[in-house]
Amino acid sequence: MQKYRSTLDRFDMKLLQLVQVSNRTPQHVLAEEVGLSAPAIARRLQKLREQGVIQKDMAIIDAAAVGRPLTIIVQVTVEDESFALLDEIKERFRRCEQILHCHYVTGGTDFVLIVNVRDMEEYTQFTRTQFFELGNVKSFQTYVSMECIKANEGIPLDLE
Repeated sequence: MQKYRSTLDRFDMKLLQLVQVSNRTPQHVLAEEVGLSAPAIARRLQKLREQGVIQKDMAIIDAAAVGRPLTIIVQVTVEDESFALLDEIKERFRRCEQILHCHYVTGGTDFVLIVNVRDMEEYTQFTRTQFFELGNVKSFQTYVSMECIKANEGIPLDLE
């Protein structure tokens, strides 16, 4: 956000706060809340999307309702941290549909993954493919989420 902060004014910040709650809010309602016209809101939303401040418009789906109830947090330590191999594993994780979030981190591990699967059988196959067959994984630790307390709540914004 830092690279955008100087170009975002209070109207943009208020607009971003509102669309994080629901990006289906009609533009005339957003206009009333922000204090601008609906055409001005449309222009600002388009600009925010073009700049990459708004990265994606998507629905948040209940994983259990679609038969994918297991969320698993995985800490991954790689064998070789050379740039080429790190780039390869980052791309591998980026392409894997079961990985919802992937963070390259500091500390005692290299990556933290949030993985969604139907069951432990699917997770076992995931580990075989991603960690054993495709290589460059020294070790991994698995944490099965028992309950999601908070997720997808949006970025806290300073509205000044």
